[in-house]
Amino acid sequence: MNLRRRNSKSNGPILWFIVFRLVVLTSLVVAAVIIQYSTSSFLPLNPYYYIILISYFLSLIYFVLFLWGKNYSLQAYLQIIFDLLLITTLVYISGGLRGSFYFLYIFVIIAASVIISSKAAYLTAGLAAIFFGLLVDGMYFKIIPYFNPDQYMELSLGHVLYNIFIAWSIFFIIAFLTNYLTNSLRGAKEKLRLAQQDLEIKNRLALAGQVSASIAHEVRNPLAAVSGSAQLLKKELELTGEQKELMDIISKESKRASQSVEHFLDLAAPGNRMCSPISLTDALREILTILQGSNELNGNYRIEGNFNSTKVRYYGNVNQFKQIFWNLLKNALKAMPGGGTLTINFVQDRKDKLQIKIADTGKGMTREEKERVFEPFYSGFDNGRGLGMSIVYRIVDDYEGKIHISSEINKGTEVTITLPMRNINNH
Repeated sequence: MNLRRRNSKSNGPILWFIVFRLVVLTSLVVAAVIIQYSTSSFLPLNPYYYIILISYFLSLIYFVLFLWGKNYSLQAYLQIIFDLLLITTLVYISGGLRGSFYFLYIFVIIAASVIISSKAAYLTAGLAAIFFGLLVDGMYFKIIPYFNPDQYMELSLGHVLYNIFIAWSIFFIIAFLTNYLTNSLRGAKEKLRLAQQDLEIKNRLALAGQVSASIAHEVRNPLAAVSGSAQLLKKELELTGEQKELMDIISKESKRASQSVEHFLDLAAPGNRMCSPISLTDALREILTILQGSNELNGNYRIEGNFNSTKVRYYGNVNQFKQIFWNLLKNALKAMPGGGTLTINFVQDRKDKLQIKIADTGKGMTREEKERVFEPFYSGFDNGRGLGMSIVYRIVDDYEGKIHISSEINKGTEVTITLPMRNINNH
């Protein structure tokens, strides 16, 4: 994961981390005051309180850095490292194993998993284990003196190693469990995002269908009258060169407008159409023949795939699949204006699934283009109407299928349509 992507991902949770550590610090202060008040009068500020004040000051710095918003990833790592050092200092001041502050390591491990990544959680657990282990071993072997001589307690080596082992086990178990939960939540969040995006597309398709139906009914009949009248006048009148050119423009543009109306009707048409056993291979070849006849699919393009050697039967409406092939192939050719390789494959690895894969070696799509490709009236091409992929999406959805787009800039795009197989003999 690159740094920029991680920064955009962690800028939300890092603010939560700053607030959370303030809550923990305040809880520690309140707990210390209660303990001191219940045992004796208030004591002067000691190193314990200095550590708390330093932590508050660091929180202020973290918040300023957050508002500055330059490098959230680096800030997250710095917070974690400094918090580990502060917690280790608290553990030392409290007497090492005699104290109970080493439980605070757990909160830093959880924060690393939530804010950065699963790998960071294990790394934080490892650092916590090293800091805690070095401190306890140093105090046991008298390399590190006790902060307060009264804290000294005679312990066996076995007891020390046992406590270190338990602490290390807890650190890594917490890292594992937190990673499991955060990954599950991230997966659920991503599924929810995709479901919301899918629902939004369907709502837009429904709205586009209603609008297109009303427009089509209002425009189609007058348009047919204009086109028919132009054709009749062209045959009956002796036109000059300029007049003939103008009449050709009328015919051509009315035909183009008629095609746009048909696209609108395709978008608005209900999914229940006459279905029968069809050959997807034959439907594909027919579209390829049309594209070759119009010179859109010329010698600059190389066609590969198993579609010539694979006979694919399906139960559906042949015109719908022609629309699918037409729109996908037209988009693939537009993505390769200078030529390229067009790969078409039918995949039936499972008896209950059929996959149609159409890939090009064109310009590819950005992340935003992939997310918006099925939106009505959105097009990634100049002079595009933005209806082709919307029509494909609606048809595939009618068949309870799925569409997946894999694309890289300057490397090409692959569209995979997965359809449930229908038993031809039962229809």
